[in-house]
Amino acid sequence: MENSVHKMPVWIEPLFDLLYLIAGLIIAGFLFAGDAGYIGQLYGAMALVLVLGDSFHLIPRILCAAGKSAKVETAKGIGLCITSITITVFYLMLYGVYCRYFGFSQPWLTCTIWALAAFRILLCLFPQNHWLSGDSGRWGIYRNIPFALLGLVLAALFATNMTVSGPFQLMSIAIILSFGFYLPVVLLSKKHPKIGMLMLPKTCTYIWMLTMGLAL
Repeated sequence: MENSVHKMPVWIEPLFDLLYLIAGLIIAGFLFAGDAGYIGQLYGAMALVLVLGDSFHLIPRILCAAGKSAKVETAKGIGLCITSITITVFYLMLYGVYCRYFGFSQPWLTCTIWALAAFRILLCLFPQNHWLSGDSGRWGIYRNIPFALLGLVLAALFATNMTVSGPFQLMSIAIILSFGFYLPVVLLSKKHPKIGMLMLPKTCTYIWMLTMGLAL
């Protein structure tokens, strides 16, 4: 009994990851099948980018739970790089949804957001990230600076419309919570591994963000 209690947490995260991927795909299917027009299709595509991008990282993690191997560890490192890029694309698409839904058009801000996203992706491609070894050092912080700024800008944009009833009324809160759970992991998880558990509620905020699109 005591051994099973110790082993239980090992399977909690893989099971959670699998349920997250399945839920994300189901939500994407509902979004594509809905009648919200172009914005609904864009939101569905955004959901697919998030879930499929995360799968490159999460599926190897799930496989690791069944027994580590060099190939799985390599796939996990590559998957982390892919996920870092696709989550950036996810937020770019979310900005597109915002512009379409609220009729927003500010070329200078659009250029700023695209520049932050491009800079983030560029930083992710540098070999100093050491994706395969998982020891990115300060580069784990460097690549997340433009990403955090991107999230901050989007949270501020959605916050300006919190008084407008609709599916995105609480989107700014979801974005802030997502980064609030994520950034401590970036900064502190190497010294305090248990902080990595914050990735679980962060993932829940992604599901919350996706379900907002079902109300379109």
